[in-house]
Amino acid sequence: MDRYKGIIHSIESFGSVDGPGVRFVAFMQGCNMRCKYCHNPETWSKDGESYTPQELFEKAWKYRTYWGKDLKNGGVTVSGGEPLLQIEFVTEFFKLLKEHNVHTAIDTSGQPFSTDKEFLKKFDELLKYTDLVLLDLKEFDSEKHKNLTGFDNSNIIQMAQYLSDKNIPMWIRHVLVPTVTDNEESLGRLRDFIQSLKTVEKVEILPYHTLGLFKWEKLGIKYKLEDVPTPTAEDIKRTKEILGIK
Repeated sequence: MDRYKGIIHSIESFGSVDGPGVRFVAFMQGCNMRCKYCHNPETWSKDGESYTPQELFEKAWKYRTYWGKDLKNGGVTVSGGEPLLQIEFVTEFFKLLKEHNVHTAIDTSGQPFSTDKEFLKKFDELLKYTDLVLLDLKEFDSEKHKNLTGFDNSNIIQMAQYLSDKNIPMWIRHVLVPTVTDNEESLGRLRDFIQSLKTVEKVEILPYHTLGLFKWEKLGIKYKLEDVPTPTAEDIKRTKEILGIK
């Protein structure tokens, strides 16, 4: 088990927005996407702190009192960066958590997903120990998705369908960026797609913000959305109505 080591960017012991209840959140290092609004561009590289699955489990387990006596009021989320780039490590980590009845969630953009037999073998093994997938659907139109992230979204759409077919619970997340991801037609297509999935428990709108702008400046990377405003309450309300979120 300890032959797999994970590269971790940071850890949050009392997360409240990364799945149900209070969460221990491990942010993995490494991501292939280059989202124009990324608030953690420092996770793009593969430099970080190394953990074995056992070491990270022991760190998470210290915070189990936050999850309640029966461990039903929270759990552990692995986020990123992109956790599927370190799929073997996450699988071994989740195995340890499930041995102790801890709720597990993975927050992913789905970019590494592939229908290749070797990947699906690893992915199916991970799903055995995964209670919830938080899937970021950044933009439904494939060309717009590529312009926004550097990659099209065909395999990400396949991943959502795969999770639905496997009866894996999902939360769908969409970052609302005015003039970028708020096109009514694209949102309508996204709504129709989400409604075609069997296991979506929740749809979340994440309002775009520029709180990570200083990180781009520190890394010397030009930020391309400087003139894009944050969404208003009316923008969010309109998007929820289009997506059918009550």
